[in-house]
Amino acid sequence: MSVLICGGAGYIGSHNVRAFKAHGDDVIVVDSLETGHRASVPNDVKFYEGDIRNSEILDKIFTENNIEAVIHFCAYSLVGESVEKPLKYFDNNVGGMISLLEAMQRHDVKRIIFSSTAATYGEPKKVPILETDPTEPTNPYGESKRIMEKMMHWVSSRYDIRYVSLRYFNVAGAWHDGSIGEDHKCETHLIPLILQVPLGKRNHITIYGDDYPTKDGTCIRDYIHVEDLARAHILALEYLRSGGESNIFNLGSGDGYSVMEMINAARKVTGHPIPAQIGERRAGDPARLIADSTKAQNILRWKPEITRMEDIISTAWKWHQSHPDGYMD
Repeated sequence: MSVLICGGAGYIGSHNVRAFKAHGDDVIVVDSLETGHRASVPNDVKFYEGDIRNSEILDKIFTENNIEAVIHFCAYSLVGESVEKPLKYFDNNVGGMISLLEAMQRHDVKRIIFSSTAATYGEPKKVPILETDPTEPTNPYGESKRIMEKMMHWVSSRYDIRYVSLRYFNVAGAWHDGSIGEDHKCETHLIPLILQVPLGKRNHITIYGDDYPTKDGTCIRDYIHVEDLARAHILALEYLRSGGESNIFNLGSGDGYSVMEMINAARKVTGHPIPAQIGERRAGDPARLIADSTKAQNILRWKPEITRMEDIISTAWKWHQSHPDGYMD
Protein backbone atom coordinates (compact mmCIF):
# COMPACT_ATOMS: atom_id res chain seq x y z
CA MET A 1 0.00 0.00 0.00
CA SER A 2 1.25 3.46 -0.93
CA VAL A 3 0.65 7.05 0.13
CA LEU A 4 0.07 9.47 -2.77
CA ILE A 5 1.43 12.94 -2.04
CA CYS A 6 -0.11 15.48 -4.41
CA GLY A 7 2.16 18.50 -4.69
CA GLY A 8 5.08 16.54 -3.27
CA ALA A 9 7.65 18.69 -5.08
CA GLY A 10 6.58 21.87 -3.28
CA TYR A 11 7.99 23.32 -0.07
CA ILE A 12 5.71 21.58 2.43
CA GLY A 13 5.04 18.59 0.21
CA SER A 14 8.72 17.72 -0.27
CA HIS A 15 9.29 17.72 3.49
CA ASN A 16 6.34 15.39 3.91
CA VAL A 17 7.78 13.05 1.27
CA ARG A 18 10.94 12.68 3.36
CA ALA A 19 9.05 12.37 6.62
CA PHE A 20 6.69 9.66 5.33
CA LYS A 21 9.63 7.76 3.81
CA ALA A 22 11.46 7.93 7.13
CA HIS A 23 8.30 6.66 8.82
CA GLY A 24 8.42 3.57 6.59
CA ASP A 25 5.63 4.41 4.14
CA ASP A 26 5.89 3.77 0.41
CA VAL A 27 5.49 7.21 -1.16
CA ILE A 28 4.34 8.23 -4.65
CA VAL A 29 4.40 11.85 -5.81
CA VAL A 30 2.37 13.73 -8.41
CA ASP A 31 3.24 17.36 -9.13
CA SER A 32 2.76 19.67 -12.11
CA LEU A 33 6.10 21.39 -11.32
CA GLU A 34 4.44 24.76 -11.93
CA THR A 35 5.70 25.91 -8.54
CA GLY A 36 7.42 22.76 -7.27
CA HIS A 37 10.93 21.48 -7.96
CA ARG A 38 11.76 18.01 -9.25
CA ALA A 39 15.11 18.21 -7.45
CA SER A 40 13.33 18.30 -4.09
CA VAL A 41 11.98 14.76 -4.58
CA PRO A 42 14.37 11.84 -3.90
CA ASN A 43 15.26 9.80 -6.98
CA ASP A 44 13.99 6.60 -5.39
CA VAL A 45 10.46 8.00 -5.05
CA LYS A 46 8.05 7.19 -7.89
CA PHE A 47 7.19 10.49 -9.55
CA TYR A 48 4.42 11.50 -11.94
CA GLU A 49 4.48 14.91 -13.59
CA GLY A 50 0.93 16.11 -14.07
CA ASP A 51 -1.93 18.32 -12.92
CA ILE A 52 -4.47 16.71 -10.61
CA ARG A 53 -7.24 18.46 -12.55
CA ASN A 54 -6.42 15.95 -15.30
CA SER A 55 -8.50 12.86 -14.55
CA GLU A 56 -6.42 10.76 -16.95
CA ILE A 57 -3.21 11.20 -14.95
CA LEU A 58 -5.07 10.42 -11.72
CA ASP A 59 -6.63 7.29 -13.20
CA LYS A 60 -3.18 6.21 -14.39
CA ILE A 61 -1.71 6.69 -10.91
CA PHE A 62 -4.53 4.92 -9.09
CA THR A 63 -4.55 2.06 -11.61
CA GLU A 64 -0.78 1.49 -11.59
CA ASN A 65 -0.41 1.70 -7.80
CA ASN A 66 -2.17 0.40 -4.72
CA ILE A 67 -2.98 3.74 -3.09
CA GLU A 68 -4.09 3.63 0.53
CA ALA A 69 -4.34 7.36 1.23
CA VAL A 70 -3.88 10.77 -0.37
CA ILE A 71 -2.05 13.78 1.09
CA HIS A 72 -3.19 16.93 -0.74
CA PHE A 73 -0.81 19.91 -1.13
CA CYS A 74 -1.83 20.97 -4.68
CA ALA A 75 -3.15 24.49 -4.22
CA TYR A 76 -2.13 28.01 -5.13
CA SER A 77 -1.44 29.91 -1.92
CA LEU A 78 -0.60 33.58 -2.56
CA VAL A 79 -3.19 35.77 -0.86
CA GLY A 80 -2.47 38.88 -2.93
CA GLU A 81 -2.55 36.99 -6.22
CA SER A 82 -5.82 35.35 -5.23
CA VAL A 83 -7.41 38.80 -4.88
CA GLU A 84 -6.10 39.82 -8.31
CA LYS A 85 -6.95 36.50 -9.99
CA PRO A 86 -9.81 34.86 -8.06
CA LEU A 87 -10.92 32.60 -10.91
CA LYS A 88 -7.39 31.19 -11.23
CA TYR A 89 -7.57 30.16 -7.57
CA PHE A 90 -11.03 28.65 -7.71
CA ASP A 91 -10.19 26.80 -10.92
CA ASN A 92 -6.98 25.26 -9.55
CA ASN A 93 -7.86 24.78 -5.90
CA VAL A 94 -11.54 23.87 -6.03
CA GLY A 95 -11.29 22.25 -9.47
CA GLY A 96 -8.33 20.16 -8.35
CA MET A 97 -10.21 18.94 -5.28
CA ILE A 98 -13.23 17.96 -7.39
CA SER A 99 -11.04 15.94 -9.75
CA LEU A 100 -9.14 14.30 -6.88
CA LEU A 101 -12.23 13.31 -4.89
CA GLU A 102 -13.87 11.93 -8.02
CA ALA A 103 -10.80 9.80 -8.71
CA MET A 104 -10.69 8.59 -5.10
CA GLN A 105 -14.35 7.61 -5.35
CA ARG A 106 -13.80 5.79 -8.65
CA HIS A 107 -10.84 3.83 -7.27
CA ASP A 108 -12.24 3.24 -3.77
CA VAL A 109 -9.56 5.20 -1.86
CA LYS A 110 -11.01 6.15 1.51
CA ARG A 111 -8.49 8.44 3.30
CA ILE A 112 -7.30 11.97 2.57
CA ILE A 113 -5.20 14.45 4.57
CA PHE A 114 -5.77 18.02 3.41
CA SER A 115 -3.40 20.98 3.65
CA SER A 116 -5.71 23.74 4.84
CA THR A 117 -4.91 27.15 6.30
CA ALA A 118 -5.57 29.68 9.02
CA ALA A 119 -6.84 31.91 6.18
CA THR A 120 -10.15 30.05 6.46
CA TYR A 121 -10.82 32.04 9.65
CA GLY A 122 -10.40 35.49 8.11
CA GLU A 123 -10.15 38.31 10.64
CA PRO A 124 -10.15 36.56 14.04
CA LYS A 125 -12.56 37.87 16.64
CA LYS A 126 -10.32 36.51 19.39
CA VAL A 127 -6.96 34.81 19.83
CA PRO A 128 -5.85 32.12 20.25
CA ILE A 129 -8.07 30.74 17.48
CA LEU A 130 -10.10 27.56 18.00
CA GLU A 131 -11.37 25.16 15.31
CA THR A 132 -14.92 26.05 16.37
CA ASP A 133 -14.43 29.77 15.74
CA PRO A 134 -16.25 31.31 12.74
CA THR A 135 -14.71 30.77 9.30
CA GLU A 136 -15.15 33.98 7.34
CA PRO A 137 -12.32 34.18 4.77
CA THR A 138 -11.31 37.63 3.59
CA ASN A 139 -9.66 36.58 0.31
CA PRO A 140 -10.25 34.04 -2.49
CA TYR A 141 -7.35 31.86 -1.30
CA GLY A 142 -8.92 31.33 2.13
CA GLU A 143 -12.37 31.01 0.55
CA SER A 144 -11.15 28.29 -1.83
CA LYS A 145 -9.67 26.29 1.05
CA ARG A 146 -12.90 26.62 3.02
CA ILE A 147 -14.89 25.39 0.01
CA MET A 148 -12.52 22.44 -0.32
CA GLU A 149 -13.13 21.55 3.33
CA LYS A 150 -16.89 21.69 2.78
CA MET A 151 -16.56 19.49 -0.30
CA MET A 152 -14.72 16.84 1.71
CA HIS A 153 -17.42 17.00 4.38
CA TRP A 154 -20.25 16.28 1.96
CA VAL A 155 -18.32 13.68 -0.03
CA SER A 156 -17.37 11.98 3.22
CA SER A 157 -21.01 11.66 4.23
CA ARG A 158 -21.91 10.14 0.85
CA TYR A 159 -18.94 7.93 -0.05
CA ASP A 160 -17.33 7.25 3.34
CA ILE A 161 -14.12 8.99 2.31
CA ARG A 162 -12.72 10.04 5.68
CA TYR A 163 -10.59 13.16 5.88
CA VAL A 164 -8.43 15.21 8.19
CA SER A 165 -8.08 18.90 7.41
CA LEU A 166 -5.02 20.54 8.98
CA ARG A 167 -5.27 24.31 9.31
CA TYR A 168 -1.69 25.56 9.51
CA PHE A 169 -0.57 28.92 10.67
CA ASN A 170 2.88 30.17 9.49
CA VAL A 171 5.16 27.37 8.27
CA ALA A 172 8.92 27.97 8.46
CA GLY A 173 12.33 26.34 8.47
CA ALA A 174 13.93 23.59 6.40
CA TRP A 175 14.95 19.92 6.60
CA HIS A 176 17.52 19.47 9.37
CA ASP A 177 20.45 18.61 7.07
CA GLY A 178 19.83 21.55 4.72
CA SER A 179 19.16 19.29 1.72
CA ILE A 180 15.73 20.74 0.96
CA GLY A 181 14.05 23.99 1.91
CA GLU A 182 11.96 26.92 0.78
CA ASP A 183 12.34 28.04 -2.84
CA HIS A 184 9.44 30.04 -4.26
CA LYS A 185 9.54 31.76 -7.63
CA CYS A 186 7.72 34.67 -6.01
CA GLU A 187 8.81 34.79 -2.37
CA THR A 188 6.31 36.21 0.10
CA HIS A 189 7.25 34.43 3.35
CA LEU A 190 8.93 36.49 6.04
CA ILE A 191 11.92 34.30 6.98
CA PRO A 192 13.24 33.81 3.41
CA LEU A 193 12.76 37.52 2.76
CA ILE A 194 14.72 38.41 5.91
CA LEU A 195 17.51 35.99 4.96
CA GLN A 196 17.81 37.52 1.51
CA VAL A 197 19.53 40.47 3.23
CA PRO A 198 22.54 38.53 4.63
CA LEU A 199 22.61 36.61 1.34
CA GLY A 200 23.16 39.92 -0.45
CA LYS A 201 19.94 39.70 -2.47
CA ARG A 202 18.34 42.81 -0.94
CA ASN A 203 19.62 45.79 1.03
CA HIS A 204 17.04 45.70 3.81
CA ILE A 205 13.86 44.08 5.03
CA THR A 206 10.67 46.14 5.06
CA ILE A 207 8.39 46.01 8.10
CA TYR A 208 4.81 46.70 7.05
CA GLY A 209 3.61 48.83 9.94
CA ASP A 210 5.00 49.40 13.44
CA ASP A 211 1.91 50.89 15.05
CA TYR A 212 -0.10 47.75 15.80
CA PRO A 213 -1.40 47.16 19.35
CA THR A 214 1.43 44.71 20.15
CA LYS A 215 4.47 44.84 22.44
CA ASP A 216 6.74 46.38 19.80
CA GLY A 217 4.14 47.66 17.32
CA THR A 218 4.74 44.95 14.70
CA CYS A 219 2.41 42.09 13.76
CA ILE A 220 2.56 38.85 15.74
CA ARG A 221 2.28 35.46 14.06
CA ASP A 222 2.36 31.82 15.14
CA TYR A 223 5.18 29.84 13.48
CA ILE A 224 5.49 26.08 13.08
CA HIS A 225 8.59 24.28 11.85
CA VAL A 226 8.05 22.38 8.60
CA GLU A 227 9.30 19.10 10.10
CA ASP A 228 6.86 19.40 13.00
CA LEU A 229 4.17 20.01 10.40
CA ALA A 230 5.16 16.89 8.45
CA ARG A 231 4.98 14.85 11.65
CA ALA A 232 1.42 16.08 12.15
CA HIS A 233 0.45 14.68 8.73
CA ILE A 234 1.86 11.28 9.69
CA LEU A 235 -0.09 11.34 12.96
CA ALA A 236 -3.24 12.41 11.08
CA LEU A 237 -2.96 9.42 8.76
CA GLU A 238 -2.34 7.11 11.72
CA TYR A 239 -5.49 8.57 13.27
CA LEU A 240 -7.52 7.67 10.17
CA ARG A 241 -5.88 4.25 9.93
CA SER A 242 -6.99 3.52 13.48
CA GLY A 243 -10.60 4.34 12.62
CA GLY A 244 -10.74 8.04 13.47
CA GLU A 245 -13.64 10.02 12.08
CA SER A 246 -13.27 12.97 9.71
CA ASN A 247 -11.92 15.95 11.62
CA ILE A 248 -10.30 19.39 11.48
CA PHE A 249 -7.25 20.47 13.50
CA ASN A 250 -5.32 23.69 14.00
CA LEU A 251 -1.54 23.39 13.84
CA GLY A 252 0.58 26.04 15.49
CA SER A 253 2.92 26.54 18.41
CA GLY A 254 0.42 28.49 20.48
CA ASP A 255 3.03 31.24 20.87
CA GLY A 256 3.51 34.33 18.79
CA TYR A 257 6.57 36.15 17.50
CA SER A 258 6.47 39.71 16.23
CA VAL A 259 8.10 40.74 12.97
CA MET A 260 10.76 42.62 14.92
CA GLU A 261 11.46 39.57 17.09
CA MET A 262 11.90 37.52 13.92
CA ILE A 263 14.40 40.01 12.52
CA ASN A 264 16.34 40.09 15.78
CA ALA A 265 16.46 36.27 15.88
CA ALA A 266 17.77 36.21 12.30
CA ARG A 267 20.44 38.75 13.27
CA LYS A 268 21.64 36.41 16.02
CA VAL A 269 21.65 33.35 13.75
CA THR A 270 23.38 34.97 10.77
CA GLY A 271 25.62 37.48 12.54
CA HIS A 272 24.44 40.07 10.03
CA PRO A 273 22.95 43.46 11.06
CA ILE A 274 19.98 43.01 8.65
CA PRO A 275 18.87 46.64 8.22
CA ALA A 276 15.11 47.14 8.53
CA GLN A 277 12.89 49.92 7.24
CA ILE A 278 9.33 50.75 8.24
CA GLY A 279 6.74 50.72 5.47
CA GLU A 280 2.99 51.28 5.32
CA ARG A 281 0.61 48.74 6.79
CA ARG A 282 -0.72 46.14 4.36
CA ALA A 283 -4.49 46.04 4.04
CA GLY A 284 -6.07 43.19 5.96
CA ASP A 285 -3.09 42.30 8.17
CA PRO A 286 -4.46 41.37 11.63
CA ALA A 287 -2.32 42.44 14.59
CA ARG A 288 -2.15 38.93 16.09
CA LEU A 289 -2.76 35.44 14.67
CA ILE A 290 -2.13 32.62 17.13
CA ALA A 291 -3.44 29.06 17.07
CA ASP A 292 -4.95 27.02 19.83
CA SER A 293 -3.69 23.51 18.97
CA THR A 294 -5.07 21.79 22.07
CA LYS A 295 -7.33 19.59 19.98
CA ALA A 296 -4.41 18.26 17.91
CA GLN A 297 -2.43 17.65 21.09
CA ASN A 298 -5.29 15.73 22.72
CA ILE A 299 -6.50 13.67 19.74
CA LEU A 300 -3.48 13.32 17.43
CA ARG A 301 -0.93 13.40 20.30
CA TRP A 302 0.93 16.05 18.34
CA LYS A 303 3.01 18.81 19.87
CA PRO A 304 5.64 20.97 18.14
CA GLU A 305 9.21 20.10 19.11
CA ILE A 306 11.18 22.89 17.38
CA THR A 307 9.79 26.05 18.96
CA ARG A 308 12.72 28.43 19.58
CA MET A 309 12.77 30.96 16.75
CA GLU A 310 16.57 30.85 16.55
CA ASP A 311 16.38 27.08 15.99
CA ILE A 312 13.74 27.44 13.27
CA ILE A 313 15.69 30.15 11.48
CA SER A 314 18.95 28.19 11.80
CA THR A 315 17.54 25.35 9.69
CA ALA A 316 16.34 27.83 7.06
CA TRP A 317 19.74 29.58 7.11
CA LYS A 318 21.53 26.25 6.56
CA TRP A 319 19.39 25.63 3.47
CA HIS A 320 19.76 29.13 2.04
CA GLN A 321 23.51 29.21 2.60
CA SER A 322 24.00 25.94 0.73
CA HIS A 323 21.42 26.81 -1.96
CA PRO A 324 21.58 30.61 -2.35
CA ASP A 325 19.79 30.39 -5.69
CA GLY A 326 17.41 27.61 -4.70
CA TYR A 327 17.17 24.36 -6.63
CA MET A 328 18.35 25.88 -9.94
CA ASP A 329 15.89 23.77 -11.93
